[in-house]
Amino acid sequence: MLYRFEDFLLDTDRRELRRGQALVPVASQVFDLIAYLIRNREHVVGKDDMLAAVWGGRIVSESALSTRINAARSAIGDDGEAQRLIRTLPRKGFRFVGDVHEDGAAAASDRPHDGAAQLTAGAPALRQEIGYCRAADGVRLAYAKVGHGPRLFKAANYLNHLEYDWECPVTRHLLHGLARNFALLRYDARGNGLSDWDVADVSFEAWVSDLETVADTVGWERFPLMGMSQGCAISIAHAVRHPERVSHLILYGSFARGRMVRAASDEQREKIKAMETLVRLGWGEENAAFRQMFTSLFVPAAARKRSTCSTNCSAAPPRRNARRAIFAPPTRSTCGRCCPR
Repeated sequence: MLYRFEDFLLDTDRRELRRGQALVPVASQVFDLIAYLIRNREHVVGKDDMLAAVWGGRIVSESALSTRINAARSAIGDDGEAQRLIRTLPRKGFRFVGDVHEDGAAAASDRPHDGAAQLTAGAPALRQEIGYCRAADGVRLAYAKVGHGPRLFKAANYLNHLEYDWECPVTRHLLHGLARNFALLRYDARGNGLSDWDVADVSFEAWVSDLETVADTVGWERFPLMGMSQGCAISIAHAVRHPERVSHLILYGSFARGRMVRAASDEQREKIKAMETLVRLGWGEENAAFRQMFTSLFVPAAARKRSTCSTNCSAAPPRRNARRAIFAPPTRSTCGRCCPR
């Protein structure tokens, strides 16, 4: 089914959202949320109905629901202040209020094409299987399996989100490429993505233990382990503690000292502290000004489309232990001095 509203086209058969000819990057769950609201636009959708339809009845926090609504609005050019398309009715629910025109199945020639679609033409569709497990302290961890072939376990790193990373043009080329050649296993670190956000223990030891929990849950006794950025230190620590479980160790963008330790001057340390304050105070705001600034630091030369995607991907509430999770001093472990970037 095709749904047209304003200059957008929502194609539920191909699971694509387009604005004009441009493909709008949107996470799978956010796509389902937009489609559900449009299909039920004749009435107000309550929270319970939405959770049953989009989340399969799983327990979801208010902050997680708000984040998805904000992401849905952002994808279709709306926001919480204007509520031009998705309207909130306090204590009632949500309703899609835009003018919608429905089309039946469209011919392939009626649909726009882009380079990404052409690159994957003829390739089998890849769909993640997302599961959940509990860490030793009760924190719920989300993990995803996708692809076939030799095993490859990617450790969690800074600002992961299983769904957003899979869809976002900044990261999807890497993940889809790996999944076409390996049975890829990933997970969201505590405080990130689909894993529990409000957790008491955000520490290096907890991160290493979480990696082991995910491996045990899926029954992987031995595997190649891939670490990127912050995930490198976690991967090294696991390999040192359990060498019998790691067949290969792949490290990309690794570092031995955290940012506060690498800082060579008081000025650099003040900049780090200022960023810490912005993370703590501005991260969960609906106004994306801070996240846009933060994204420009990570992807300074990115096109607007990719920058916007990264901004949306990072739109999660601030973590309680922001300082320890992001700017912590180095932690002594079996792999040496290491800490999150």
